[in-house]
Amino acid sequence: MPAGASVGTMTHEFRYDVEILHLLVSPAHAYFGRARDGAADVATTDAETVEVVAGKGIVGDRFFGKAAHMDAAVTLFAIESLEAIAAGLGVAPFDPLLPRRNVVLRGAELVPLIGHGFVLESAGSAVAFHGGRHAHPCAWMDRVLAPGAHKAMRGRGGLRCRPVGSGTLHRGPAVLVSPVELDPARAAHASVLQPSRLP
Repeated sequence: MPAGASVGTMTHEFRYDVEILHLLVSPAHAYFGRARDGAADVATTDAETVEVVAGKGIVGDRFFGKAAHMDAAVTLFAIESLEAIAAGLGVAPFDPLLPRRNVVLRGAELVPLIGHGFVLESAGSAVAFHGGRHAHPCAWMDRVLAPGAHKAMRGRGGLRCRPVGSGTLHRGPAVLVSPVELDPARAAHASVLQPSRLP
């Protein structure tokens, strides 16, 4: 979906019930430099709502309006991936804010959205995104999560997106509107409707 496109340009619509568990906003990067020195002490908010601006990102976030991050200004993460990584490493569940992804979802399969436009609807607001690329993990994951987490997160560290519409994301029940059919077995709690033309 090109910048400025509306939801109505999507040829088919698959709707999935998901949940927005966390909305992370931080004005600065916490993981930089040498991991042994520890993370930077920066303010981080797990917000109830966030404002998304087309072409810029989440208001107040470290990636907002940064030219180098226009195609990847908002990061999405499936909590199921984090739970599977912890189980695979044989450790207790991780704090879902530690990977520092902006939007943590339950019930969303994200990888098939790479290269596609999609929409997140929550509390009456709809925000359109374009799925850009994998949100690859950094070596810091071995320190802040558990040894081996960096390798375990490869290919399932989330999705970097470009916001192509402005709106508000709300924590809680939401709907993922996708132009491609997702795998309900990979997206827990997803319910697929038949393809239909959007109005």
